Amino acid sequence: MTANAGYHAYATGDVLTAAQVQYNLQNQTVMYFATTTARDAALTGSILVDGMVAYTPATGVMYYNGTAWTAIAGAAAAGTLTGTTLASNVVNSSLTTFGTAPQINLGYAAKTAAYTTVLGDNGYLLSMNNAATQAFSIPTNASVAYPVGAQISFVWITGAGQPTISAVTSGTTTILSTGATSTAPKLRVVNSAATAVKIATDTWLITGDIA
Repeated sequence: MTANAGYHAYATGDVLTAAQVQYNLQNQTVMYFATTTARDAALTGSILVDGMVAYTPATGVMYYNGTAWTAIAGAAAAGTLTGTTLASNVVNSSLTTFGTAPQINLGYAAKTAAYTTVLGDNGYLLSMNNAATQAFSIPTNASVAYPVGAQISFVWITGAGQPTISAVTSGTTTILSTGATSTAPKLRVVNSAATAVKIATDTWLITGDIA
């Protein structure tokens, strides 16, 4: 017998052979080792067979796949995620302590003339500075397909011109706000800011210091 033997139904009075103890019992338990070095020293050569399961404090539970020790799914060792897309949401109960608190920084771009937003403006703060009134314009979904939930913020930094926030095509894109003209709200005063949030395919909600 050169491999683990799977399930065996023993009967009362059976006398176990050395092979049964080795391949039905010992090799098919979760074996504990203080280190991977100790594990690899004990399980080597013909002793090491496909299907063995072992635990070390550093790696957790791993199984031998016939070539190498492999982490069992869901029990991977801790590491650093770089350029990795998570397959599901991360919830608090699954987080470990971060070295520093996670941060999400806004992008920023200064504008000095009428400006139509682009896809890359999602998550940006756009400022306006002009002596005359200028508009921040939001295009139709057919032109720029922002995802629902996209956010673009606007701020009136300085200049006499009071910025407005409106749609490129008002008959297609709906702007909702509490502004005096709900479909084209204005930033109220210098240093006022507002955020546009896409809430449907061609609908944006503007909230903030608007008039």
